[in-house]
Amino acid sequence: MKKHMMAGVAGILAGTLITTQFAGPLIAQEAEKTTNVYEQLDLFGDVFERIRAQYVEPVDEEALIESAIDGMLSSLDPHSSYLSPKDAAAMQVQTSGSFGGLGIEVTQEEGFVKVVAPMDGTPADIAGVEAGDFITHVDGESVLGMNLDETVELMRGPVGSEIIITVVREGVDEPFDISIVRDTIKLTAVRSRVEGKSVVLRVTTFNEQTYPNLEDGLKEGIEELDGIDNVDGVVIDLRNNPGGLLDQAIMVSDAFLNEGEIVSTRGRLADDSQRVTAAVGDLAQGKPIVILINGGSASASEIVAGALQDHHRAIVVGTKSFGKGSVQTVMQLRSHGAMRLTTARYYTPSGRSIQALGISPDIVVEQPPRQPEADTATEETAPRFRSEADLRGALDNDSLTEDEITKIEEERAAADEAAKLRDEDFQLAYALDLLRGLSKIRD
Repeated sequence: MKKHMMAGVAGILAGTLITTQFAGPLIAQEAEKTTNVYEQLDLFGDVFERIRAQYVEPVDEEALIESAIDGMLSSLDPHSSYLSPKDAAAMQVQTSGSFGGLGIEVTQEEGFVKVVAPMDGTPADIAGVEAGDFITHVDGESVLGMNLDETVELMRGPVGSEIIITVVREGVDEPFDISIVRDTIKLTAVRSRVEGKSVVLRVTTFNEQTYPNLEDGLKEGIEELDGIDNVDGVVIDLRNNPGGLLDQAIMVSDAFLNEGEIVSTRGRLADDSQRVTAAVGDLAQGKPIVILINGGSASASEIVAGALQDHHRAIVVGTKSFGKGSVQTVMQLRSHGAMRLTTARYYTPSGRSIQALGISPDIVVEQPPRQPEADTATEETAPRFRSEADLRGALDNDSLTEDEITKIEEERAAADEAAKLRDEDFQLAYALDLLRGLSKIRD
């Protein structure tokens, strides 16, 4: 017993000795770091005073400090930034679903502004701006060397005023100009419609209206089809959706899951990490789901696609998503401004981070470029092949009743109508075809 006690004491003494040996240098290192930080702050103060006193023209001291803060934040990653009081107020308005502007979500890449996605029905979308476009000039002024906030500020202006942006687009040899008239952006977060026997939910953004809009839209679609039994499935269209509020992405995912993890976030400290799980309740009542994504699907869109894909609740169709797997927290500052700081990464239920990788679709379907109208064959010019029924004296089909024949003709007409959609939106037509096929298997 005494030996065990002595061993314990020896262990404690040894631990004390080791701690004593290493604590001194560690404390010295921390003190040195603190000293260096204060020296750098003194250096900042020195530079600030010299600019204020000796710059060739008088400077706006407040703007100078704000620019320094923004430079510090934007040097961390493309999504951290300083928000002036005006910008902070504008952001709060934007998340509520109505704001002024062009209607594009942008990020910064290689010194230029890159379009993440134009929002449906906004001036930028109507003018022809596409996800992946690089904006090089605004009204003839180069944005090279500007930070993201400076470029965004350059694109702002009164509602009704015109702006000309110069765009570089993959597959187009030369840069070209796009004229856009600024307008008040009033976003409907979710638009719903019925296509055949499927409900299509077009989710354009994740703001405070998203989940209520989605719930109402799905309910209306089911009622239009006279009940869930007549529904083949649901298409959730997340193409060109740049994301938005994390809690809305969680609610939309939870709407179609009965259990399991939706998303986890991991910050720098263990206390900053959290896991969110689904509650019982599936708005689609187990019906098949197809999610559409493309390179303009980012952030909250990727959370939804990743959650439903990992749980095998949905088939993801389209092209690889944008790959924004980080969480930004908006922190209010004493100046009534705010800072947007990246505080965590998020992970799908299987534990994968999609940062810079994106969500890979289960079925890759490219959206073919639209053909000029002159090249599109009309019903009059398209060749029509003769069938047995067209032949003079063809025998009647005696194995089917009139009602059965009528039903076949109705199904054929519905298939023909669906085929027309391929010219307008090939990816959506593919999703609807997939749901029809799945419903046949389930039946």
